[in-house]
Amino acid sequence: MSLPAEFHEIAKRVNNWGRWGEADELGTLNLITDGVVREAVAAVRTGHRIPLALPLRQDGVQSGLIPGRINPLHTMVQINQEIFGAGTVATSDDAVTMGLQAATHWDALPHVSHSGKIYNGRPADTITAHAGARFSSIAAVEHLVSRGVLLDVARARGVDRLPGDHAVTPEDLAAAEEFGGVRVRAGDIVLVRTGQMRLALAGDRDAYGYPSPGLSVRTPEWFHARDVAAVANDTLTFEIFPPEIADLWLPVHALHLVEMGLLQGQNWNLEALSTACAEERRYAFLLTAAPEPFAGATGSPVAPVAVL
Repeated sequence: MSLPAEFHEIAKRVNNWGRWGEADELGTLNLITDGVVREAVAAVRTGHRIPLALPLRQDGVQSGLIPGRINPLHTMVQINQEIFGAGTVATSDDAVTMGLQAATHWDALPHVSHSGKIYNGRPADTITAHAGARFSSIAAVEHLVSRGVLLDVARARGVDRLPGDHAVTPEDLAAAEEFGGVRVRAGDIVLVRTGQMRLALAGDRDAYGYPSPGLSVRTPEWFHARDVAAVANDTLTFEIFPPEIADLWLPVHALHLVEMGLLQGQNWNLEALSTACAEERRYAFLLTAAPEPFAGATGSPVAPVAVL
């Protein structure tokens, strides 16, 4: 089934192919300039640090809804082993098997494709079984520090959690801006809170994954107009799931990653940040969120920290 005309019309309006040159692999991360980072540092007032990552654990948020995306399987490969002989210093080592997008993570630009293309018009078949993504893999993102902005849509609407059928619209994002007294600007990393993470933290993995509120297909144009560098939220699927347009699966993924070159993240725990921002009545902060540099990978775990 081909993508509908509505999708292609939005794609034309948000397309960034060639904007930073034909060789570009970073997309909207190019918007994080030295000046943007200096201004981000200036947002720090108290030094209060808030971690935004879920623990990497075997009983994590993955329930089997997304095939192959397994929770971390942690194994001890050495336990107090005196590897250099009796009486020497003993070591303990670990190994892990996991889906790189299993918990709090970034999706790299080639995480999805459509019409045989990935970001910047490159062929989707440049992703191979042995080498992974040849272009724009997560390893291309060597550092990621900018001003973070929390758009607390749930709190702005006066609820703890948006209902599962709520598609977050540009109007919701604008209302959250007004609620927080903040204006999203070029180079920002936007964090959108729906409150869906509360279900995961309560141990209900199935309800966390489905049905889920998330971003509407209308929001990429809003992020494009603001020149946002990256977007993350507190859901498993990022966009509303099931989709708002029947049989149009993952359109926001395709518009962000393929058309715009916009890095996106899922399973971010924004609950403590929501409380802190509400208490301090400010919704902008320094955000550090560099991914692990897995060569060829289409995503990576991340342990982001907001500094207020």
